[in-house]
Amino acid sequence: MSRGARQDGFALLIVLWALGLLALLGTMLAATARQQSQRLANLLDGATVEAAAEAALHHGIFALLDVSDGRWRPDGTMHRLRLGEVAAEVRIRDETGKVNPNLAPPELLRGLLRQVGLDAGRAEALAGAILDWRSVTHGPTPPEAKAARYAAAGRDYAPPGLPFESIDELGAVLGMTPALLARLRPHLSLFTTTDPDVTTDDPVVLAALGAPKRLPPRVTALDTPRVAAIEVRLRGPGRTGFAERAVVRTNYLGEVRRFEILARERLPPG
Repeated sequence: MSRGARQDGFALLIVLWALGLLALLGTMLAATARQQSQRLANLLDGATVEAAAEAALHHGIFALLDVSDGRWRPDGTMHRLRLGEVAAEVRIRDETGKVNPNLAPPELLRGLLRQVGLDAGRAEALAGAILDWRSVTHGPTPPEAKAARYAAAGRDYAPPGLPFESIDELGAVLGMTPALLARLRPHLSLFTTTDPDVTTDDPVVLAALGAPKRLPPRVTALDTPRVAAIEVRLRGPGRTGFAERAVVRTNYLGEVRRFEILARERLPPG
């Protein structure tokens, strides 16, 4: 083979190699562009759904404030909304029929614990531990003995003698387990100002009160302050899901401030 032919062969190999490299780079750039495009689409879908969730929540609040016959009642009924490309489901539930662990007397705590599966002895002990946690002097354990009990159980903390700041804080009480707290959670609220009575629509709380049956709720003015939980679940474009629960107090300050959001939490979107 002549020298010129060899040079032509090398040149062809270089050209083919360069073309292969360019093709590989093109494939990589196209894949990166697709990934970036999908990432941007996901971000846009997420932002769209979160904005719709805010709108759905406030729709629920204003429906709760409505005094017309078509108002939404806090009875857990599902209300469906269409917000652009987002489908939303809104439920409103009354919180006043729940038990506030910062206020409940020992007998109500014991009754609730019995209803979620504890025997009498464990219910008595755990109700006492809840009282010990929320109060310095009103629990069954002398203040000086509380720290010793927790230390003996391997805990590096003691009851603060202060009200619970969250339902999750109950998980730190001696004798509480994650499974038990999960069973209690639907029946608890930190935002009620009185104990539930026999008009509660929560059958577990009703049984904890020892009531044989529920009585009809008292008729109250529509502008009476109330506390309700609003749950919104949404499905957006691209099947993006979002769920949130907010606790809202209405009419607390009259016309000055018709509502306030007391707490919000993200929920599993399923």
